[in-house]
Amino acid sequence: MTYNLIIIGAGPGGYEAAIEAAEKGMKVALVEKDKLGGTCLNRGCVPTKTLMHTADIARELRDADIFGVNVSDYSVDASKMQERKNQVLDTLRSGIAALMKKGKIDVIEGHGVIEGPGKVRVGEDVLETENILIATGSKTFVPPIEGVDTPGVVTSDVILDKADGIYEHLVIVGGGVIGMEFASLYAALGTKVTIIEALDRVLAPLDKEISQNVKMIGKKRGMEIHAKAMVEKFEAGADGKLVTFYREKDELQSVESDGVLVCIGRRANTDGLFAEGVSVEMDRDKIVVNDKYQTSMPGVYAIGDVIGGIQLAHVATAEGRNAVAIMNGEEPSICMDVVPSCVYTNPEIATVGITADEAKAAGRDVVAKKFIMSANGKSVLSNQERGFIKVVADADTHKIVGCQMMCARATDMIGEMAVAISGGMTLEQVAATIHPHPTFVEGIGEAVR
Repeated sequence: MTYNLIIIGAGPGGYEAAIEAAEKGMKVALVEKDKLGGTCLNRGCVPTKTLMHTADIARELRDADIFGVNVSDYSVDASKMQERKNQVLDTLRSGIAALMKKGKIDVIEGHGVIEGPGKVRVGEDVLETENILIATGSKTFVPPIEGVDTPGVVTSDVILDKADGIYEHLVIVGGGVIGMEFASLYAALGTKVTIIEALDRVLAPLDKEISQNVKMIGKKRGMEIHAKAMVEKFEAGADGKLVTFYREKDELQSVESDGVLVCIGRRANTDGLFAEGVSVEMDRDKIVVNDKYQTSMPGVYAIGDVIGGIQLAHVATAEGRNAVAIMNGEEPSICMDVVPSCVYTNPEIATVGITADEAKAAGRDVVAKKFIMSANGKSVLSNQERGFIKVVADADTHKIVGCQMMCARATDMIGEMAVAISGGMTLEQVAATIHPHPTFVEGIGEAVR
């Protein structure tokens, strides 16, 4: 069988590119060694947020008396949480499979190996194609810390499938997006959470005010956050406990827990991707591409986590669609200059564009407008934690260049600001748009005034 396009990797970048290519009349094969949906659907975005939804329900039940609802008793069943999560994943995988069938896309199970331009081997079969698109994503990074292989020390892949009860005390190594999402999840379930972060603050790449608020809310919820702290080793302790040794302020300290989650980043997944003697230009673990997603091998493209950059599912999807357009001699339709980013803690965090500090560091004169969400009616009536919406605009033109939110439904609302930035809209133009009341989104209208 000869194809116009063979895609290796069926995550959001791969399967969405397959749909796009099929709609353009290309004969497409999608090669996947695991399950449809990739990391996002099976070991990342969707299962995490499914479990977090359960955690949010538990938090609401715990605080239900505030709203006049008396809940005498409730419990969290870890095995049923897993059942629910697996139901969600099965439903979404079935949906993707239906889309593949509708687009007449050949889904081939197995490990795809590139043997050269236009040739992909899957098992004993060698498939020929005009174009190859690499969308193999990333994998969890396990750091070379002494004792990291101690039973009970796990990565995010493993902890997502935990069905044998809720941790009493969980140590999380890494205060980035993944670490803080799991911290929010387990704190809501009643777990004591200790976070150890090497940088000077959690969620360090984000606006400083967001990090400060996360720390304050976390402390209120019983979290311990140790910044500027380096983990040195893990050991098995007494009574099934784990001991994490870390250095903070030049002093070696330790903490006991019944679980340790290590989440300090991901690495591009190129394991076994190329046959012996076959390669493309690499930058350490990442595949190098040009501005058209082309690798150094003719007819071979790459997108998503495997090329580095912003490791988000929606970025991979956009890159995949743009790469397919380029293969067909068309101009890419999706602007990659404006990328919203979301953190599904409670409260939610969402950002797009640049912060005021980043603008000033780049020598840009900006104004920052901020609205405190404690004055938002929907936030008050639903008993939300402290939060804010901050909009950054050019000082002269008032064109919006960035937005940072930390509040309920931030991940849903950030899309409005992404559209505003992409469209070159000003503070006044967004302010001239009526935002409905009472809603969380009217906080945007207040912020831009």
